[in-house]
Amino acid sequence: MLKNLIVYRISPLWPADLAAIEQALAAAPFTECGQTQEKSRGWIAPRGEAHGAMVEAIGGQWIARYKTEAKAVPGEVLARKVAERVALIERETGRKPGRKETKELKDEAKLELLPMAFAKQASTWIWIDPTARTLVPDTGSQARADDIVTALVELLPGLSVSLLSTQSSPQACMAHWLKEQEPPTGFTVDRECELKAADESKAVVKYGRHPLDIDEVQAHIEAGKLPTKLALTWDDRVSFVLTEGLQVRKLAFLDVVFEGRSGEDGGFDADVAIATGELCKLIPDLIEALGGEQGPGVPCPSSLAVDEAGNVTAGAA
Repeated sequence: MLKNLIVYRISPLWPADLAAIEQALAAAPFTECGQTQEKSRGWIAPRGEAHGAMVEAIGGQWIARYKTEAKAVPGEVLARKVAERVALIERETGRKPGRKETKELKDEAKLELLPMAFAKQASTWIWIDPTARTLVPDTGSQARADDIVTALVELLPGLSVSLLSTQSSPQACMAHWLKEQEPPTGFTVDRECELKAADESKAVVKYGRHPLDIDEVQAHIEAGKLPTKLALTWDDRVSFVLTEGLQVRKLAFLDVVFEGRSGEDGGFDADVAIATGELCKLIPDLIEALGGEQGPGVPCPSSLAVDEAGNVTAGAA
């Protein structure tokens, strides 16, 4: 649980109401795709229980789960099907279908093939901290995170969120930590890094399981390559990879986190309590390491809200 983090800040104007969230998500449950339906999405019970709660409250933290299903018809199969129909029309009528007719043939072929298409399902944990007012999808994909946030904004009247933004860019800070070999207080630099040139070459250098306190790394930075990913450990308790977009990936809770925990202490509630308990402390420390949070009024490209007409719009939270 919680392997990746993209952190959104919830507007203080939105009244965080667990019962209202439960009611809203219960009204939009996940259902599998129909025969000719390409995509389906909705909410499922986090515990995996039939007719279970859509939001679980554990230790003051709220957990939800978003599920998607998508059917994909292989492009090669679709193209072959369309080519067969085009050839048939040419044989029967002596003419070649135009662009509009070909598109219609493609749509018809897709509808015919969709019932036989392989369906791929995926689910994502969503963590809401009502006290810190953060909304955190467990994904490393910004597109998927925005899809989930949009779904929530559409369901919850008055909800407004914006991507967490810091005073200093993660890329600039990571470059400084590597060049000066001075990670922020409470953090250590691990053995994974990706550096990318800012010029037209877009040259990329990757280090995996390799010490980073070497002249070669500093030479790359001095030559203009900047970190896009850097592995860090916080307080000897949680390791992760920080990206230039302020995403946290590859979260791993170290053994010290589980000291004193018996085998009987496992299960959903314990996993949530341990993960959120550590991350509630890590996230503020990471924000501080990046110069503090950007203040209100600073525009954020990934802010989402609902206007009076019920449309999802971009804007500062």
